[in-house]
Amino acid sequence: MKIFENFDELTEKAKELEKFMGHRIEDLEGKAVAAAGVVKDKASSIDLSTVDLHETIGDGFNHSDILRDEFMLHGGLADQGYDWWWHSFTGHNEKTGEEKAFFVEFFTINPGLGGPEPVFGQLPENQQKGIKPSYMMVKVGAWGKDHVQLHRFFGWDDVTVRQDAPYLISADNCFCSETRTMGMVNVSEEDAANHPEYMSDAGKMFWDLKIDKQVAFNVGYGAGTPLRDAEAFEMFWHAEGMKTAYEGKVILNGETYIVKPEDSYGYADKNWGKDFTSPWVWLSSNNLTSKLTGAKLENSVFDIGGGRPKVGKLALEGKLLSAMWYEGEPYEFNFSKVWTLTKTKFKCKESDTELRWKIIQETPTAKMYTDIRCKKEDMLLVNYEAPDGVKRHNRLWNGGNGYGTITLYKKALKFKNPDSKKPKWEWELVDEIEVRNAGCEYGEYC
Repeated sequence: MKIFENFDELTEKAKELEKFMGHRIEDLEGKAVAAAGVVKDKASSIDLSTVDLHETIGDGFNHSDILRDEFMLHGGLADQGYDWWWHSFTGHNEKTGEEKAFFVEFFTINPGLGGPEPVFGQLPENQQKGIKPSYMMVKVGAWGKDHVQLHRFFGWDDVTVRQDAPYLISADNCFCSETRTMGMVNVSEEDAANHPEYMSDAGKMFWDLKIDKQVAFNVGYGAGTPLRDAEAFEMFWHAEGMKTAYEGKVILNGETYIVKPEDSYGYADKNWGKDFTSPWVWLSSNNLTSKLTGAKLENSVFDIGGGRPKVGKLALEGKLLSAMWYEGEPYEFNFSKVWTLTKTKFKCKESDTELRWKIIQETPTAKMYTDIRCKKEDMLLVNYEAPDGVKRHNRLWNGGNGYGTITLYKKALKFKNPDSKKPKWEWELVDEIEVRNAGCEYGEYC
């Protein structure tokens, strides 16, 4: 693994993308350095002595912390850990206008065990010898009709990564940072069939995207420096861009899709740790419309994640971390902030044709009902192996075309009549919200 010092090698290796993306990329170094400077300035303004406990009164969970986006595989996690940066968004076919949802993920695992070639944990001979996986995997694909997931693997000797904020990671012509991602993945039918350890479909995808992270979900001290250093949780989460605008181009199996900021409905987060959670729950969207007024909610987004977090050997059943940013007003349901007295009930039902998530969350001041569906024909079973080389999630449903409703309430002081001297706290409807283009995930070990 190489430390990221300059962009010369990346610029040369990325030339191959030029003919596919239709524009010059020789200025990548200048643009990326400028972007890194902007984000670095953002990081330098953070008071590091309070970053883990800081909660701004006005914005609540919506405060950036790009330190949580750093590469985390140090210490014990270098030999028994994963770290990934996830991006999902919507584009439109440049010929037909057809809408299609995509994802791009840079997944890293066990760099301390790496070398010149990727090491696959699913190979029978490696499983027999107890050899753990070690590689960077670029996972890309699309949901909906002809849904697909494609994997490209790199040995750690070919990976270049920046060790501090703002993060930068690359290998050959695949690149990702806070402000841009680009690359190419090409898996032949023969390789997909002959290499089940790739856990990949066949297909080809190119992408070049600008990234503008607009609303964050900072979960608070649960992913703060002390607990990160202690590796307290098996799985950590930070959504630096739970609302993200993407701009650029994707070419999937010969079809070109244009991605525009105003309707990309984008999302960006990261997870890292020693193992995954089961059950695994994720829901998010910023394509939201008020059913009361019919107006598009342009400054709104929700994000829900979790399932069964583990602290050491202690499993916390039925725990979710959730945030609703409603037209600039924060509503948070976060079990790790015990003083908020958050209560959560959730279930996910799988039928022959769809998955359905039903979640009720409540604090003394707010309540949210979430009801999301996604058709199985639009989803895929997403593939990962854990740092110990075991593939426990074999039915992890993953989609980007979820739809449904959210009903949001807040506590308000009400008088029964104008002359009443005894007001009561009652639930007041904030909005009933139509949800489209929702990212969604559910799976249990099997």
